Amino acid sequence: MSLRIRLARGGSKKRPFYRLVVAENTAPRDGKFIERLGSYNPLLEKDNNERLFVEAERVKYWLSVGAQTSERVAKLLSELKIVNAPVIPERPKKSAPKKKAQERLNVASA
Repeated sequence: MSLRIRLARGGSKKRPFYRLVVAENTAPRDGKFIERLGSYNPLLEKDNNERLFVEAERVKYWLSVGAQTSERVAKLLSELKIVNAPVIPERPKKSAPKKKAQERLNVASA
């Protein structure tokens, strides 16, 4: 049984609200979870204290037991200095012009 600390979505349409939960890796996103660790409200300003609430001691416990964090949760927890910031590789932009179009742009600008 592998555990993951991740976000479970709540709230209504266009008004997201997330709970930080510990769940099994195979459980659905908004499905069964083991423990609720906090909440995250992305609609509030970044300097608002209620934007991210985390029970730090419980998070540290679950990490010591072997739970993994999702990429987004690791990024949020790194802001609170609970975990180290994750290394997020640069992903290619699918909307970027392809090779031939880039050559045409280079020729036109030269």
